[in-house]
Amino acid sequence: MTEKFIHRPVLSIVISLIITLLGVLAMTQLPVTQFPDIAPPEVNVTTKYTGANAEACVKAVVTPLERAINGVPGMAYMSSVSGNDGTSVIQIIFKAGTDPEVAAVNVQNRVSSTLDELPEEVIKAGVLVEKVQQYVDVPQHTLHRFGHG
Repeated sequence: MTEKFIHRPVLSIVISLIITLLGVLAMTQLPVTQFPDIAPPEVNVTTKYTGANAEACVKAVVTPLERAINGVPGMAYMSSVSGNDGTSVIQIIFKAGTDPEVAAVNVQNRVSSTLDELPEEVIKAGVLVEKVQQYVDVPQHTLHRFGHG
């Protein structure tokens, strides 16, 4: 069989082009909802602690929130970043196959249960729970804001 392709290079090229065209045709006709999830679901929790540096944010805001969020069903791992401008972001990555809506609600419930442990400035500025579902060409964000601001 391989001898046919070696001795007839035009046949090899034509078959390769047909396969490529069928693949391109299938890609354009397949709806986006039929594509598998490429990136795992992600939920971000963003806080603003006015007048605090990174160390104060970690001690007063990030640590209580991480303690509350830790153990959310389907969570793969969690990371956080705090800046000297008082902004902190906690990124929670979930296992593939986890329903992003349920994950966001679970994180939202855990965050709301720990609001009384946070400084008043953080509650006034608001704690933002943001579900991030990453698609190639359709970004989708759902925002939940806690606090008085």
